[in-house]
Parts: sequence; C-alpha cells; structure tokens
Amino acid sequence: MARAFLFVMDSVGIGGAPDAAAFGDEGANTLAHIARECAEGRADEGRSGPLSLPNLCALGIGDAAEVASGAVPPGLSKGAEACFAAGEEVSAGKDTITGHWELAGAPLSRDWHYFPNTRPAFPGALVERLIEAGGLPGILGDEHASGTEIIARLGEESVATGRPIVYTSADSVLQIAAHEEAFGLERLYALCADARAILDDMGLRVGRVIARPFTGEESKTFQRTPNRHDYAVPPPEPTLCDRVVAAGGRTVGIGKIQDIFAGQGVPENLKGPDDMALFGLACGAIRDAGPGDFVFANFVQFDSDFGHRRDPAGYARHLEAFDARLPEALALLQPGDLMMIVADHGNDPTWTGTDHTRERVPVLCAGPGVRPGNHGVVRFADVAETLAAHLGLAPGRHGASFLPS
Repeated sequence: MARAFLFVMDSVGIGGAPDAAAFGDEGANTLAHIARECAEGRADEGRSGPLSLPNLCALGIGDAAEVASGAVPPGLSKGAEACFAAGEEVSAGKDTITGHWELAGAPLSRDWHYFPNTRPAFPGALVERLIEAGGLPGILGDEHASGTEIIARLGEESVATGRPIVYTSADSVLQIAAHEEAFGLERLYALCADARAILDDMGLRVGRVIARPFTGEESKTFQRTPNRHDYAVPPPEPTLCDRVVAAGGRTVGIGKIQDIFAGQGVPENLKGPDDMALFGLACGAIRDAGPGDFVFANFVQFDSDFGHRRDPAGYARHLEAFDARLPEALALLQPGDLMMIVADHGNDPTWTGTDHTRERVPVLCAGPGVRPGNHGVVRFADVAETLAAHLGLAPGRHGASFLPS
C-alpha cells in the first residue's frame, strides 16, 4: 500500500495567474523576481550570486515556472527527468487557508470577510465584546499592520497597561499579540478562543484568529515566539486529510497544518521553532509513515519572514537553505511513495504593499515510480485527487488526478 507526502513552500508563487489583475497583482512573480534580484546583484545580504536551487530545478521548478509565466527564472534551469505542473487556484482568496483547503480538495465557493484598511479597523461591537470577554482594560492597535512592526511600536505600552495588541491585514484575519509572561500565554489563547466565538456569533466569516505571543524586555528585544496558535474556521466539506483517516490511514501535520484545518482530519501534528526544524520533523514523519499514511507539511517562513517583510535577499537565502535540505527527504522515499512539493499562493517580495500575491504555483512530483512529464496547468484540487488516487481512495468532489495510474 502506498504512502503520500505533501510539502507546501508557503508563498513560493511562480506568476502567471490569469485572474491576477482582479487582485491587483498583474505581473507579480515571486520566484522570478527573487531570481532577478539575485542575478542583478541586489540580493547579496548573507548570500551572493544568482539564485541556486539545483535540487528544486532537478524536480522541475524552472519548468513549472515556464509553464506558469512563459520563462525560466534567471539562474535556474530545467529538469531533464522532472515530473511537474503549474497549479492554478479557483477560490476567490489568496490566503493560506484558502490555498491549503483547495490543495486538500475543498475549494471555497464564496470569499471571506475582510476588515477595512481604516482606523479603527474593527466594528465597535466586536471590540466591546472582546474587552468584556477577556476582562481587559482595553486594546491597542485596531488597525492593519505588520506583526513585527506593531509589536515593536506598541509592545512596551501593552506590557505596561495590560492591553493586548489587536490588528489585521489584507488577509481575512484577526491577530492578537501579547507578552507571554506579562499577559500570559494561556490567557492569550483563551482570549483568541473568545474572539473566534464572537466573530462566529456575529456572522463575520473571518478565516483565522491568530495568537501572536512575544517575549523580550523592550521594543528592541521583542521577538515573536514559536507558540503562535491559529483558530480557524473548519473546512466546508471533508478534505483529503479526512478521507485518509476515514480509510484507516494517518494524516500527520507538520507546522501549522492542524491549525489551518481547525484540527479536522489532522489528529496528529508536529511543530517546531522554524522551517529547518520542521524539515527535520517532516523527515522523521516520512520514516515513521506506514502504508496508507499522509504527511502534510507547511514551511511558513518563506511567507512570514521574507514575503510579507519584502525581503528578496532573505527569501533567496531561505529558498537555497530549503533546497539544500531536499535530498534528505528524497532519500527516504520508498517504492510506492509519492511526494509533491507545491505552494499555496504567492508573496512577491518585490511587489507593492505587504500582502500575498495571486499567482500560479509549482507542482513538483517525486518518488521511485514517478515518470517524467510536463502536465501543464492543473487545478489546486487536482493535487488532492492525484494524492488520493495514489493512496487508492475513491475520487472526491473536486479535481482529478493528473498522473497516470
């Protein structure tokens, strides 16, 4: 019986989305623009020279980029024996939840609720109920902001007054930041659970409430900790994760997968402080996986640390570090295994603003029995159905397998 593995390089888009203009993202291309910055010597902080991704290129990331947007990014090459496609999203959002749900076979039929980019950003009734539920002296923020920036700006006041920092972004999200010791981690989690319940009660279809704990003594030393926790809306229908469990297999989440799916279909989850630690945990999960099991990993730092912060050099360093680790995972694949390496959206670090970008994504397939091939443009849900077919599961409601049986 087969095993399946899905690695999501969070935000590593490859341009070319046909509806990008509707999102204000026409011309965005995360991978190509990072590669351009590297090739032209503008991304040499902590690294140097053209972008170097030999292992991802061997798997077809250059080929997939060419399918998506018409050209292989500067410095990258095509994979002679690669099995690849470019993935295209049909859901209305360009956020993490929307992308992951669709990759798992559950596209969204309607969009999320987004908070306006005004100050205040939140409805007064929502803020009043949150203050009452948490017994708070008030809140700080109430605006669109970068998490690291707003913690540096308001963190000291938050610690001094006991008022948590509540903010949002262009995503459908409500984020609450508070000091782990001064405010209390469990108290922050309880407040976020209250916020989730209040949003649902008010009929505000917000994708995620995110607890953002931080530590440190002053603004210069404040750091967000790995104890982030997401409170997500459950998927609208069973996903590949549920289908694996229903068939008697194990779905093992790595990183924030369990949070993204609100625990639905992901009874086991492993977390670590950063992507390199998560990669090690993912390799361990591959070693431990049995017949019929599915390991689903998210590597978030591409997005959180470099895309949103518009840091092409940092993004390039992280791509190269991830690429260097890939042989560890590939060496663990056994006959009958299928690994797919994808992304969930784009986050072009050369683009305007700090938001995700609507892009196609790479879909790279690996395993001892995988045959080389260019599969053109596929839908996100086709990823789920390809993995489901590989695991011998009955077809789902959306998408179709693109690999020959």
